[in-house]
Amino acid sequence: MTGAVRHFLDHNAGAPLLPAARARMIEVLDLAGNPSSVHAEGRAARAVVEQARAEIAALCGTRPDRVLFTSGGSESNAWMLHQARGHQAGMGPLAVSAVEHDSVLAAAPHAPRIPVDDQGVVHPHAVAAVLDRLPDGGAGALVAVMAVNNETGVIQPVAEIAALVHARGGRVACDAVQAAGRLDLGTLCGAVDFLSLSAHKIGGPKGVGVLVAGPEIEPAALIPGGQEYRRRGGTENLAGIAGFGAAAAVLCATDRAAEALRLAALRDRIQAALADAAPDVLFPGRDAAFGRVANTLSVVLPGIASETQVMRMDLAGIAVSAGSACSSGKVAASPVLAAMGLGDLAGQAIRVSLGAGSTVDDAEAFIAAWCRMAARRNRAAAE
Repeated sequence: MTGAVRHFLDHNAGAPLLPAARARMIEVLDLAGNPSSVHAEGRAARAVVEQARAEIAALCGTRPDRVLFTSGGSESNAWMLHQARGHQAGMGPLAVSAVEHDSVLAAAPHAPRIPVDDQGVVHPHAVAAVLDRLPDGGAGALVAVMAVNNETGVIQPVAEIAALVHARGGRVACDAVQAAGRLDLGTLCGAVDFLSLSAHKIGGPKGVGVLVAGPEIEPAALIPGGQEYRRRGGTENLAGIAGFGAAAAVLCATDRAAEALRLAALRDRIQAALADAAPDVLFPGRDAAFGRVANTLSVVLPGIASETQVMRMDLAGIAVSAGSACSSGKVAASPVLAAMGLGDLAGQAIRVSLGAGSTVDDAEAFIAAWCRMAARRNRAAAE
């Protein structure tokens, strides 16, 4: 790629590291102390952890002691689901939405799936119907519903679902990895019982995340040990945590409303151009009842496999994906789009996801490359 102009349109897989996060990480790399040690060096390391915890808590509108560090969003999701496995007193059965991230679906292979409509929305009445089929009407159930879908950008009515679940004595686990910087995390944290975040989706480093627990909840440990209020064992990833805190602080200071308008304009520019070039193109989730986040666009071009589309974009200097980055090494039909009823078209979609560094030039480069691909398809069909 040396000398080649690249256009990165895969921010939902991971955002570029923010300068502030890099600088904070470099500052702490030479700290020798273990955050659990009581000597001066240990206390210096502990101060780094607690500063970051406070910065992430501010982003979430919660208390610092509710923020528990993990190795990333997938571990945080596994930890949330762990609460329904007999380790948390009073917890009942588990139910998950059909469009959750792979880390949730794989961790709960036998849990009933809550269906979605053709736009990928988990409606409260669908949650109620699934709970009604569980023992005791789903009393005490743990329900997993993500805030924003990572493939389509569809926003879920989490607060309404949480109210329904809480009325039955249950709890809600919310994967909010794609919501950070796009929805009000304070509102989400106030509605749900467990919430997961990942640093590298907001410009922090890879390999660090958090589980945010509700104000009166003490989550059962997934990894026993003395760290994280005795809830998650293992010496803390000091540099990663520091970078996460710095990224959260930047996000808190960002005019998120203005950025959302800017990204929505870029997304809509791409969407309109693609629709003009190929009338049969589909945009899953475009008409979702509660909208989409501004940065995400799912695009189905019938007749070309997702993997082929991704490779053609890559050869044109554009980074997009075929779905969740956690399964991108084995490109296959999207389970999310399949759950939305797209059938074979679920294997003919790509995801465009914008971020802070995305520009009109990026959008125009993608439009040009995609239109060439669509024209090539049309010529082949006419032969």
